[in-house]
Amino acid sequence: MPWVETTSLSFTARHEASHTEDAEEVLEALEEQRNRLEELFPRIPGNVTVVLHDSAVQLGLSQPYLPVARRLASPPARRYMAGWFAAGEVHVLAPQVLRRAAAGQDSLDALKRTPQRAYTLLLVGENNPALPPPFRPGNVSRLLRNAWLAEGAAQHFSGQVPFLRAAIATRLRRGRVDCPPSPRDAGILAGALFDLLERDRGPQACVGLARHTLSQGSGAALQDAFDQPAKEVERRFRAHLERLGAPAPTTTLR
Repeated sequence: MPWVETTSLSFTARHEASHTEDAEEVLEALEEQRNRLEELFPRIPGNVTVVLHDSAVQLGLSQPYLPVARRLASPPARRYMAGWFAAGEVHVLAPQVLRRAAAGQDSLDALKRTPQRAYTLLLVGENNPALPPPFRPGNVSRLLRNAWLAEGAAQHFSGQVPFLRAAIATRLRRGRVDCPPSPRDAGILAGALFDLLERDRGPQACVGLARHTLSQGSGAALQDAFDQPAKEVERRFRAHLERLGAPAPTTTLR
């Protein structure tokens, strides 16, 4: 099947010809995401190429750091690590592949936001000198060790957090979580930290945290962002996860 290109104002999608309709929907969602983030972040990647891949193997071969990040993550988190980035590029699984990977309606709604999540990873790197791109050993190591920072911002700003309820609930049943989340849990829990911060201090506080270089460690970054002691942030984060992971209320018909 030949590959073709579909363009929008700020993006060019490369995909199989049979995926043109999906590509148009992806570009429309990315343009909306770009417009939202342009009001928050000082640097916005432009002329970004979006590559829609037909399999996880194809995606991993094109973006070799993604399989490394996935190996560090828990199996439930890996489901949502379906996209990655490079300088001027976003690589994601094609929408029809994402639809097959979903484990229910919430999971599908979260996976549909994979292009926005991957684009936000790129944008965070463009605005944080401690993170890639460009991909150099030092900043790649920081990205993998502190996956919560970029992943949390990506989940939050892409709107995935409300749709990760089941994954959050499953993780909470397995025991205590770290604050900030470890690389193993960052793919499903880190967005909740940014969600809590926005509720407390607004979206610009989330932007400030996403741009933090972590030069004095994660604990100091969270204290600065929340203006609270690290222990209090940890307590409130775990309580917020409990709320997010609670069963959705049911409607009683009369």
